[in-house]
Amino acid sequence: MPALDLAVLAAVLLAGGVLLWPRIARAEGWRATVTPLASIIGSGFLVLGPLLDHAYGAWAPAVMAALCALAWGFGAAIRRNIARIEEGQRPAADSHIETLASWALAFAYVISVAYYLNLFGSFAVTLTPFDSPLAARLTTTAAFALILVTGWSRGFAALEGMERYAVTLKLAIIAGLLLGLAVYFTAKAGAGELIVKPVQLGPWPALTLAMGLIVTVQGFETSRYLGQSYTAPRRITSMRRAQLIATAIYMAYILLAAYIFPPGEIETSETAIIDMMRVVAPILPPLLVAAALAAQFSAAVADTGGSGGLVQELTRGRVSQPAAYALLTAAGLALTWGYHVFEIIAFASRAFALYYALQSLLAARASTGPRAALFYTLAATGLAIALLGQSAEAG
Repeated sequence: MPALDLAVLAAVLLAGGVLLWPRIARAEGWRATVTPLASIIGSGFLVLGPLLDHAYGAWAPAVMAALCALAWGFGAAIRRNIARIEEGQRPAADSHIETLASWALAFAYVISVAYYLNLFGSFAVTLTPFDSPLAARLTTTAAFALILVTGWSRGFAALEGMERYAVTLKLAIIAGLLLGLAVYFTAKAGAGELIVKPVQLGPWPALTLAMGLIVTVQGFETSRYLGQSYTAPRRITSMRRAQLIATAIYMAYILLAAYIFPPGEIETSETAIIDMMRVVAPILPPLLVAAALAAQFSAAVADTGGSGGLVQELTRGRVSQPAAYALLTAAGLALTWGYHVFEIIAFASRAFALYYALQSLLAARASTGPRAALFYTLAATGLAIALLGQSAEAG
């Protein structure tokens, strides 16, 4: 086995061992951080590198920084709302906005499950002789069926048990990926072979494509709904920490990946990261497939459960959780067979952007001065993304 493969494998095992060390794994602060962190660094990590590299070239790190900054702003609005609820500030008018935001989130979950499971299907077949869009969609359909049957018959307790290990696996493999990229980048830089590529899009398509990628840094809002497990200060701190860690990982990833591949060498597809990393170290593709399968399935289970619970709560029990799972599956299958995964990403981004716009509006109504102005600006930005975000294919 080549030395770099051994180093990558050692990094994965070391990171996994650290994350599973009981003193860390059982620490309340880390457990509260892992949930939003796992959601942020999920599917987006798999598609962002090739997509930003292809569309934005040398400007890919700047676009990544802008996405992280916008996510931080939306996170600040949600953190303000967590504190507001803790302080008992709940004007009657805000309850209507909160209800609308919850419906927007339930709808966003429906689309995000389709997004996760379509990536699951694509990665499941990518290293097999059956690598085709039809095989990927059939695999996605089977995953939807499994989730529906499980949720309908006995709930997700059995499947949710894998989440902790899926998160550990994903973060450990990311550690190995970053090490491999760092070594490869250093070798290219030492040989004077770094590549500065131009932006491939005009100003407006570049902007609307970036708007359609907000879902790739989404996930921090899960802290908002962990009130039964953690105090408000703990949730605020853990969300902030999760976003800082995710930003550091995303920026390192994009900075290392944006200048080492020639133009046209990497196709824009949901599994393009496999081809990218095969060049870096042969051990990375199977590791990334394992991470993708675990991460996408566990994320889909979590969002299915979240959506079912929200719909049941919002309809005051008129729509049961099993019925909500059936509706989600029907919508997910329609998206799977009717749209490309990049289009589903754009749909999910627009749905989450609407949720963030409403959360920013709530934060603005509870604030004064410059902070209120900032949150109103974020609300307008979220609404613009919901209206204008485009898919990679459209861009």
